[in-house]
Amino acid sequence: MTDKLRLGGMALANGVLVHGPTAWACAIRTADGEIEVAARRKRLLASRVRNPLLRGPARLLEAMALLPQIKRALPEAKLPMQNGRVFASIAGASIAVKGIRENERIRPVAQELLVSLLSFAPAVFALRGGELANYHGAEHITIGNYEQGEGATKEHERCGGHLIGPLLATSAIGNVLAGLAPARMQKPAHAAAQLGALAATTELFGWMTRHPENVLAQGLSKPGHELQHRLSTAEPTPQQLEVAEAALAACLALEHGDD
Repeated sequence: MTDKLRLGGMALANGVLVHGPTAWACAIRTADGEIEVAARRKRLLASRVRNPLLRGPARLLEAMALLPQIKRALPEAKLPMQNGRVFASIAGASIAVKGIRENERIRPVAQELLVSLLSFAPAVFALRGGELANYHGAEHITIGNYEQGEGATKEHERCGGHLIGPLLATSAIGNVLAGLAPARMQKPAHAAAQLGALAATTELFGWMTRHPENVLAQGLSKPGHELQHRLSTAEPTPQQLEVAEAALAACLALEHGDD
């Protein structure tokens, strides 16, 4: 029996992306009801990065690098943030963040927690309406069934939503420390804090998935689990599961050398 590959994924508004160690595949339901699939080798492999400070940013960069490739291969693919409401929420969140940072009555730790929470607003708007939450559930069920056998649920322990707890904590701590820097060093200090928070979050998330029974791991994963359960995932239809299964099959075929 061959070892199961460690897979990741992303829901689209009309399909699912599944990616493995060296390849990715995306399947969408086109406007005429057909399933269209594209699969490619990855150009950037974050798994080759061993430095703990760079692993997190490299994984994020690897995921972001797939998006233009998907659009080129599947022009009908509707990416999660490809929506006017999301761009409006980004602009609104930016204005709110500026107001919070300039409000001297709010304590620094509270400021950073509020700013971190606001950073998730665009993702929340992306999930409201349409089929994105259903395809998110289809992604989790399909990958879960591959990893554990039939019976997987729409919640998955490696969902990116579980990054929320660790990211809120590390961002708040990092930005409070950056705020102690001299005025002329504030911008580079905050940039370094964001990079450090991302790196620390990735390492902490890896530890959480390896120690799910730990009380601290359970506490940090609670916000992400609630987000999945209540908002970011919905039960998919058989047709949506069919799309996710097509993406999984194409990714596995390429990973196993069937070009």
